[in-house]
Amino acid sequence: MPYLDNPADGQPGAPSAVDLGGPGPRRITVISASMGAGHDGAATELTRHLTALGFLVDRHDFLDLLPAGIGKLLCGAYLRLLTWAPTGYQRIYVATEHDRRPGPAVRVLLRGARRRTLATVTPETRAVVSTYPGASQVLGALRLRGGLGIPALTYLTDFSVHSLWVAPGIDAHLAAHAIPAAQAHEQGAAGVTVTGPLTDPRFTPATEDDRRAARARFGLPEDAPLALLVAGSWGVGPVREAAAEIRDTGAALPVVVCGRNHVLAERLRADGVTHVHEWVDDMPGLMHACDVLVQNAGGLTSLEALASGLPVVSYRCIPGHGQTNAAALEEAGLAPWIREPGRLAPTLTQLLHGPHRQAQRAAGLALYTSAASGPAQTVAALARRPLPVVRPLSVVRPLSVVRPGVRGRTVAVPSEALDLLAAAVPSEAPGLPLAGLPGPSRRPSAVRRAIPGLPAAVRSAASVLPGAVRAAAPGRPAVVRSAVTAPRQNRRRMILMAVAVAATVSLGIGAPLADAYGEAPGHRLGALTHYLEDDDR
Repeated sequence: MPYLDNPADGQPGAPSAVDLGGPGPRRITVISASMGAGHDGAATELTRHLTALGFLVDRHDFLDLLPAGIGKLLCGAYLRLLTWAPTGYQRIYVATEHDRRPGPAVRVLLRGARRRTLATVTPETRAVVSTYPGASQVLGALRLRGGLGIPALTYLTDFSVHSLWVAPGIDAHLAAHAIPAAQAHEQGAAGVTVTGPLTDPRFTPATEDDRRAARARFGLPEDAPLALLVAGSWGVGPVREAAAEIRDTGAALPVVVCGRNHVLAERLRADGVTHVHEWVDDMPGLMHACDVLVQNAGGLTSLEALASGLPVVSYRCIPGHGQTNAAALEEAGLAPWIREPGRLAPTLTQLLHGPHRQAQRAAGLALYTSAASGPAQTVAALARRPLPVVRPLSVVRPLSVVRPGVRGRTVAVPSEALDLLAAAVPSEAPGLPLAGLPGPSRRPSAVRRAIPGLPAAVRSAASVLPGAVRAAAPGRPAVVRSAVTAPRQNRRRMILMAVAVAATVSLGIGAPLADAYGEAPGHRLGALTHYLEDDDR
């Protein structure tokens, strides 16, 4: 059931098929990011469900939408922070956890992805869904500026909600549980709805026959209690210590999945850990074989274990989202968080043999039956709504903009924009003579936000009449964007590209550490960042 405002209110709940209407199927764009496997895993399941409902789905990796290959650099910087400087990353996460707006370096970086993100939307697309916070920030900005005329939704893949997940302009935020829904609401998220989690349907409770067959298939002992230790697709965190401590408790044998971290797998084998796996394609089968899951990040694997009826425990969690997810899972009654090694043995014993096992199993399975409708049904309900009728833009006509001390220029502005400007901007505003605007109008606030070096009249119209700007046709840039000449766009694009590279390095290495340790992040970008971000004011 919805936590606050269900964006599908007034629509049939949990539809088995979508009334597409009109010729041919409609499309939905899903944007994830290959930062680990959790964001992509949620996008894969969302795609599968939407396809079953009759939609055509376009998948995109947000890292590919960032300019000049910056996405790979950002991904590498994030992995290195987790691996080489976990304490620093923890301080970064805490320092930015409740910020209402991304820092300047992040905003400049995300700004470079707007054009490519908008290009993923076709005329047949009826909704865009993000499973990655950076993509949500870009989509929200496009919605606010009128560049995106269809619903934009965020599916929260984490059980805790960092501020970057909540983007102004996003129409709906979908959460797996009431805990992340409440956190999103507290940070001002719109359309917060509890829709339940997204997992592969192969993750189901195992029968005794399933358990025996899976153990034989993976070469695991038939009768010993087994603790499945996971550390995400990257295999990060103190996994070797956790494996040794699980083994030393005598409560269970560790079965470790290292993902794509081949070095970790070799070190575990050298430590004498018997059952070590790298990337596993049959994770449902491995979960059927084991008796408890020990995790350190609280991501998709935890939800898959809950769907499998496997008790989950959080232990030696990675910094940042690993620890906040563990706290949220514990608050929800889905997984205890072991903060001290001395609590490992008794907790494992309770989850393997005591009454807590059945309680945790029941709580996990209830997560998949408590929501009135799933994420795909909520997305489908919004995508089924008719789009607003937009009057086509007519042929543009010139507008001269003259400012004292600045060389005058002529820009191309649609006729509708000129009509709006005529009503919004005084034709004889002090310091801002405008030629080509019929009819005077006294509205001084229209020019207060005029920015030197940019078409002031167009900027003023955007600040006074945002509704008119947002009425731009779906998939087309806003009216104001068409008022900037091509040479100026190209020049700004080149500057943006150069700054984005610096911002990425700053984001991954310098600025976060400076922010965490009390220094002013991004101050060296100075007036250049100020110039590139003037649209955000």
